[in-house]
Amino acid sequence: MLVSHESPISILEESKEYNDYDYALVHLFETHPEYYEFFKNSLSQDREVLLDNSIFELGEAFDSDKFAKYVEELKPSYYIVPDVLEDGYQTMLNYNDFVKKYPDLPGLRIGVVQGKTYDELVDCYRYMSEQSDYVAISFDYSYYVATGRGKTELERWCTGRQRFIKDLKNDGIWDYNKPHHLLGCSLAKEFKAYTNDYSIRSVDTSNPVVAGIKELRYTGNMGLKTKPSIKLADLIDIKVDDDMMECIEYNTGCFRNIVYGN
Repeated sequence: MLVSHESPISILEESKEYNDYDYALVHLFETHPEYYEFFKNSLSQDREVLLDNSIFELGEAFDSDKFAKYVEELKPSYYIVPDVLEDGYQTMLNYNDFVKKYPDLPGLRIGVVQGKTYDELVDCYRYMSEQSDYVAISFDYSYYVATGRGKTELERWCTGRQRFIKDLKNDGIWDYNKPHHLLGCSLAKEFKAYTNDYSIRSVDTSNPVVAGIKELRYTGNMGLKTKPSIKLADLIDIKVDDDMMECIEYNTGCFRNIVYGN
């Protein structure tokens, strides 16, 4: 499984040491030209770049026309087609409209599974499995809160995604021939469940970086029991000092050990 942790601008170059590929938030291109240039340079160095539509940061996907323009200019390895939070049917419609309007954009298309119920999520999963190059599953569906185990919302998100993926497999729906991406995480320990699943190709999460900035250290191969509430995008301009950097490097190392079952 390939791992990427979104990072502040001040340590983007250093982030190449702990990231297998580079993960870009499109809305920051408008306000931070140096951020855009980093990803342009990464591509010129033959690194993979995944362009996100910033729905987690903005509450809704970045404007589709402007997003397509950035895809055309940047030419990322992959890009997440604009989706709609927890609305599988509108997400499928938006995906179809986007592809019809922009059929020849460079890079592979990632379709995000959305929905509020198992049936809706399954319908969206089947559609994305057939139509997209890559299927993404997020960490924080409200469906997980109802189906996951644990006393806290974080624990239910964690176990809820594990159960959802297991149910897709048990019901014969999971497409083992399609690469999957896991969007974000609530608790790092979740990824212990996917160590030997080679159809899950990649994951992104800023969790160990944000925790490191706050100087919260992971506990061995379990990560944290809590999740910092602030988003990485709100820390994009922070100057990372030596103590923060040491904690970030420690946390990202622990995260990698969790993913690879070390």
